[in-house]
Amino acid sequence: MTLHRAESAAPVVLRAVSKRFGRDVVAVDDVTLEVEPGSLLTLLGPSGCGKTTTLRMIAGLERASTGTILIDGQDVTRLPANLRDVTMVFQSYALFPHMNVFQNVSYGLTVARRPHDEVRARTLEALALVGLEGLEARASNALSGGQQQRVALARALVMKPKVLLFDEPLSNLDAKLRRRVRNEIRQLQQRLGITSVYVTHDQEEALAISDVIVVMNRGRMVQQGAPDTLYMRPANRFVAGFIGSASLLQGRYDGAAIDLGGHTLPHSQDIPPGDVTVMVRPEAVQLSQDDTGLPVTVAAAAYLGAVTEFVFDTPAGELMATVQGEGRVPLAVGDTTTVTLRRAGVHLLPPEPGATHPPQEEP
Repeated sequence: MTLHRAESAAPVVLRAVSKRFGRDVVAVDDVTLEVEPGSLLTLLGPSGCGKTTTLRMIAGLERASTGTILIDGQDVTRLPANLRDVTMVFQSYALFPHMNVFQNVSYGLTVARRPHDEVRARTLEALALVGLEGLEARASNALSGGQQQRVALARALVMKPKVLLFDEPLSNLDAKLRRRVRNEIRQLQQRLGITSVYVTHDQEEALAISDVIVVMNRGRMVQQGAPDTLYMRPANRFVAGFIGSASLLQGRYDGAAIDLGGHTLPHSQDIPPGDVTVMVRPEAVQLSQDDTGLPVTVAAAAYLGAVTEFVFDTPAGELMATVQGEGRVPLAVGDTTTVTLRRAGVHLLPPEPGATHPPQEEP
């Protein structure tokens, strides 16, 4: 009864799934996606984009208004949560304060009336998996935030679910601990080979742990793909600005080069000629050794130790840059210089007419 690597990981499929609250609020709008067996898919987006509602529909905590949800080939759209063979790790940990660590982790098995020896063996193994050996008698409210999150993860794993769900599990941890725990979650998920769906609004977190990222906005899927694809080749301005830092310059493309306010940048991309938005990642900006680059004026500079962050004014718009530091800031506000742009960090986006609207609040 050990928690070994899953022999047959379960796929999760959503087909045209929508969720409405009342007549006027559409929280999730026609979402279709597939989570490959044994992979970790992250739903990423701002508050109110529909990602948590989507996760809760997979869990059975919300019922889909329309569409179909399949887990391991079984239609679970109308099944209650306790019959779906999924477990969730919550943002709030949701531990029982009157129970110790062992009791919290073993709770689901105890309620299911599993044999005593099986409960003990599986609980101790789950605690070992998350690095909490020897703490089974510790009061849950006497643990650190990171330890409480590990207890919550062990409680989910001990049930040996087909699918493991995460709802913003690291948002209550400080930045340093958040990085460490996210790496532990990813390593454990890969080691067990368990299909996982992860919700976060933190783009760095999503890039670090995901096999696939689904970016959502206003209840709809905006783009889906591998982390490097979304970072380097975003589909639109929203994805470019939400995943990582990006400058969005105005230019004109003729099929072979971009005109950035009078400066020509050679570039080839499968996009129609005309006015374009030029996405530039900050690490793609390099200080020139001569005056042949794009002319810029320093608008802001911040020394961060290993790097210096600049904001440059250019003829095509504001340009952010991250320049490797040498213990000093090489340029001051108001200085003029030129920069070059590395091809790998430049991507063209078609113009998007019309105003953008803030996302609605997620019910």
